[in-house]
Amino acid sequence: MAIIIGVKFKGAGKVYYFDPDEAILNAGDYVVVETSRGIECGTVTFGNREINDDGLNRPLKKIIRPATAEDIAHLEDNRKKEEKAYGICLKKIIEHNLKMKLVTVEYTFDNNKILFYFTADGRVDFRELVKDLAGIFRTRIELRQIGVRDESKMLGGLGICGREFCCKGFLSDFQPVSIKMAKEQGMSLNPVKISGTCGRLMCCLKYEQEAYSDLLKKTPKIGAYVSTPDGKGTVVDQNLIKGILNVQLQKNPDSPPKSYKVNEVKLIKDGQIKINKNEQEELKGLEG
Repeated sequence: MAIIIGVKFKGAGKVYYFDPDEAILNAGDYVVVETSRGIECGTVTFGNREINDDGLNRPLKKIIRPATAEDIAHLEDNRKKEEKAYGICLKKIIEHNLKMKLVTVEYTFDNNKILFYFTADGRVDFRELVKDLAGIFRTRIELRQIGVRDESKMLGGLGICGREFCCKGFLSDFQPVSIKMAKEQGMSLNPVKISGTCGRLMCCLKYEQEAYSDLLKKTPKIGAYVSTPDGKGTVVDQNLIKGILNVQLQKNPDSPPKSYKVNEVKLIKDGQIKINKNEQEELKGLEG
């Protein structure tokens, strides 16, 4: 058996596992550890936990120490330095007339490197900018281009639901979201209604997809040819959650569609969920 703890370095970032090295730690404590980026100070997400050795791919690194008051003060000092570095970098970007948007700045805990995160429509030649920044800060400089979803995760904000962005609040990794999911969930394929502030499909479309996929296996799709207690007809609308189908009866083509429960109809030939060319063109880029 092995004792592990979970550590995060960003609010909704990935959880990394470490050996507590006999220290007793609780969620919310700070620890100093060695990572691929160097020495970092992270937050414990769960305290000492015993697991089978078989669950470990390789021996875990031990923490260097539980964070001291000096470590936490140094962490806060770095946050202040990041704000100052952001302003300096912004001025240099303007001076060099670079087509890039600075998102945030991050100091490593040991101050051996400063990372500048930015977005841009294409490739950016920032070699002169790096030289200027290295001359000012006298440490290693790394400029890292990120996507618009990563930008939203870093900056945060409120979604159309009125809650904090999922990516900022609790999503450690981005899940693939497709236009087909929106179509299967019966949502309006209006880009404004199905995309988040980042301009990509809303992450929350993923949450209920499994339930909708299961319901679609049992429910005739729009366009399906079915048999009802009143005769045969075509499904023109459906409510997957309530299990209600609106069917245009073949014998009364000019009359309004009639509503039936799913268990009241018998499927003859199912319909297909398709995204036409106009919809594809209009929603182009939302899945990126």
